[in-house]
Formats: sequence, structure tokens, C-alpha cells
Amino acid sequence: MDPAIPDTSFTVSDVVISVAGRDQGELFYVIAQDETHLFLANGKDRTLEKPKRKKRKHAQKVLRSETRVAAKLIAGDKVLNSELRRDLAFLARQLQANNLGG
Repeated sequence: MDPAIPDTSFTVSDVVISVAGRDQGELFYVIAQDETHLFLANGKDRTLEKPKRKKRKHAQKVLRSETRVAAKLIAGDKVLNSELRRDLAFLARQLQANNLGG
């Protein structure tokens, strides 16, 4: 696969970063999808009840999350917005530490 072409295969519970729009640079969980759009939530301004609809080409997969929140999303269990916020804040700190570390 060509590294210049972004990965557009997403699954529910993936963590993505917005690459276009007002929310550029923010992390989100994929909570649902259809053939052309992803439905993203971060628990803060984009809650589970009112997710952000974003075209697939405007999101880039950061990682396949193996957290408790990801497991709940996959299983279809109830997830709280506070869990999303806490999880994404932790992942953002990890990513920042990895980028600064080398």
C-alpha cells in the first residue's frame, strides 16, 4: 500500500484524528459508519448522542484501540461520554510523549 494514500478502512472503536475541518488535529472514536461517512465522538463537544459525521477521507486512523472503552463499543455495551474523554486524553498524552521522545 502506498504510504501517500491514507488508510480508509475503519472499524467501530478505531481511534482517528481529524485531518480537515474545524476539528482538525482532534482525536475521536469511531462509533458508527456507513459507506461514505464515519460517525465520531470524543465525549466533549461531540457526544455519543450527537456524533460528528465526517467523510472517510477527512479522517486518518491513529491506532486500533485495545482499551476497555473500545471493547464496550465493539460489544455494543453502554459507554459514557466521560469514559470517552478520559480514554482519548490518555491516548493523546501517549501520542505526544511518543512524538517528543523521538
